[in-house]
Amino acid sequence: MTSGAAEKHVIPSPTVGKNPGEHAQGPSIDDLVLHMTLEEKLAQLAGVWVNASTDGDSVAPLQNEMAGDSRSWEEMIASGLGQITRMYGTVPLEPLEGARRLAAAQEQIMAASRFRIPAQVHEECLAGLAAWKATTFPVPLAWGATFNPSLVRRMAGLIGEQMRALGVHQGLAPVLDVVRDLRWGRVEETIGEDPYLVGTVASAYVSGLEGAGIVATLKHFVGYSASRAGRNHAPVSMGPRELADVMLPPFEMALKHGGARSVMHAYTDTDGIPAAANRALLTSLLREEWGFAGTVVADYFGVAFLNVTHGVAADSGEAAALALTAGVDVELPTVNCYGRPLLERVRSGEVSESLVDTALRRVLRQKQEAGLLAPDFDPAPPVLASGAIDLDPAGNRVLARELAAQSLVLLTNRMHDGAPSLPLPAQALASLGVVGPLAEDPFAMLGCYSFDAHVGASHPDVPMGIRVPTVAAAGRERFGSLRSAATGTCENITDEQIEEACDIAASVDTCVIVVGDNAGLFGRGTSGEGNDAADLQLPGDQHRMLDHVLSAAQAAGTRSVVVVLSGRPYALGDFTDRAGAIIQGFFPGEEGAEALWDVLTGAVNPSGKLPVSVPRTSGGQPGTYLHSRLAGPSGVSALDPSPLFGFGHGLSYTSFEFSGHAASAPTMSTADAVTVALTVTNTGPADGAEVVQLYLEDPVGEVVRPVRELIGYARVELASGASARVEFRVHADRTSFTGVDLKRVVTPGVVKLHVATSSTADVHTHEVILQGGRRVVGYGREMLTPVTVTQQ
Repeated sequence: MTSGAAEKHVIPSPTVGKNPGEHAQGPSIDDLVLHMTLEEKLAQLAGVWVNASTDGDSVAPLQNEMAGDSRSWEEMIASGLGQITRMYGTVPLEPLEGARRLAAAQEQIMAASRFRIPAQVHEECLAGLAAWKATTFPVPLAWGATFNPSLVRRMAGLIGEQMRALGVHQGLAPVLDVVRDLRWGRVEETIGEDPYLVGTVASAYVSGLEGAGIVATLKHFVGYSASRAGRNHAPVSMGPRELADVMLPPFEMALKHGGARSVMHAYTDTDGIPAAANRALLTSLLREEWGFAGTVVADYFGVAFLNVTHGVAADSGEAAALALTAGVDVELPTVNCYGRPLLERVRSGEVSESLVDTALRRVLRQKQEAGLLAPDFDPAPPVLASGAIDLDPAGNRVLARELAAQSLVLLTNRMHDGAPSLPLPAQALASLGVVGPLAEDPFAMLGCYSFDAHVGASHPDVPMGIRVPTVAAAGRERFGSLRSAATGTCENITDEQIEEACDIAASVDTCVIVVGDNAGLFGRGTSGEGNDAADLQLPGDQHRMLDHVLSAAQAAGTRSVVVVLSGRPYALGDFTDRAGAIIQGFFPGEEGAEALWDVLTGAVNPSGKLPVSVPRTSGGQPGTYLHSRLAGPSGVSALDPSPLFGFGHGLSYTSFEFSGHAASAPTMSTADAVTVALTVTNTGPADGAEVVQLYLEDPVGEVVRPVRELIGYARVELASGASARVEFRVHADRTSFTGVDLKRVVTPGVVKLHVATSSTADVHTHEVILQGGRRVVGYGREMLTPVTVTQQ
């Protein structure tokens, strides 16, 4: 079915049959480049957004202004086509109907092309495949909270299998931006505020997607998340050292260890140079230094933005010339600049056709890898052979629930009637209340790039394609009855609604208060793309509501549990001494409510760790844990930016003891490695998992260094009473940084390796002396800290 929304380019019915002049074997890439006309070449370097509307709500920046094209479908594919943009992810569309439309489109594209080259098809897949009725998994920030790359790899593999079945070849994920300002609206799309966590988890996602045969597209290259004041698309004020040491490493890891075959440029400019026009970034660094051989694709309308928003190009032709020269191979989502404007520049000699040929070879090579150049390519997606597909099968939901449960972070757990508030004892469930603006809201579980929040919200006449229980509904199903009150929305809560919530809190034994965000796009929410925050106070009137409800609960002796379901962390300093417990979740997906009750009742022992710091006050902590000494608390400023809960923090229902700390040597050369080992024992009453974290401190550097940075971690699952030996192999390369000469170096001297349970809770410190000369390292350096966990 469709929503009935306007579709700009309607694909006619399929014409079945093959070109009788088809080659017995597919032509080589060299042959294609040699014999293609310029029009045919340029057609391969752009996409067409087949279902895009130019009125109503947008799913891309300036979509209504940029997506219009007066040409017919036949005219747009007359010379072939490079990509089809979001066949399934633009309007609510039955998957099989989408597959039939795709087959028809591919047939006609091949028929229009002298060489019968189909289009490459891409979709968004940041929280699952962004298609109607497809599983919505937790958002990337929740992936980071699991500290479990293997689980993320499994999820990506399932997403990739769905995409392949639907005839999709490329996924626009993951996001490798490292959070620098928590007010940024797209924090939910990132994996966290630490480069190593982002890089390792993203690499796992990439390997899962690529392992399923889908081209993974790394975004946004690079610096996007460091925009001024956390404003979307705002300029980035960042020096080359921060760029090299914080922003670039995740991309290096995902290319080297994940095997990503595509990169998407960022929207922003860094020091006045837009990423889409930055040849030093997209060619000199990415291709020549790192050896990347895949495709660079434009973020949506990013090429046109060189003219429209950045003002570095006078018109579409100049924008195309800048982007192509910089190294952007494919214009997405539709053709604005790489069509006639670029054609005219090449014809006039202002742009060399050799640049077109270079981009074309990359595009064709990727199509060849996907089997699109094979003479027996079948334009019908595999799903059409079976005639049915379930995009949200039981196995997907099981994995979504496991991932959600591991992502929930227990921030506090105070005593109530002589025992911890959580897990909830049986008697606490006999009289239960669930209140707050997100108590009865399924969208409390969904991130901005989930289909129902991203697209479905603009089609209120179309039901959600998946089952997403609310916190109250999931509790009601488990316990038979509970009192609930959906106190307004995240942004609007009335005095009467606060009073109703207070009445419930005062009349039950246990009250769960659900606050946080609703994700949306460009002002249609409190989190998500374009929804940047002025400060880090809970949106709307939630802070006041929470204050009143906790007061009512305290006065009545009610056990209170605050649940924050959000896309970014918010200031909770006013509530930690008043709430019985606080749980932080980051848009945990369609099974989020079930996972939450698993944790609340103790069916699952919480093991999530914060991928971002939680601030104490709303304005004092827009930054992250990865900072220098003077960026932390000091006697030269009255403002203390220390977080309420640091990166890596998270409690459990059991306890863990670290012992047997050892380092293999007190010294090593600047080209050697040292092993750091310890034993972890579950000394508490329940099975559980602890995340052992290893941080580097470089006390004296040739440039200012961060107070600490994560260089290794291990998620260790232990039965009650069990132990495991954990060994980290730390190569000297892991201490490298960008030195005074802007070269990445390893330098001699003392470093400290902190074994910790969070960035603010050290357990043991090893001092190691690096000896020898200053070494210059690069893309070939050791980027990972291998870890082995041996059960004892």
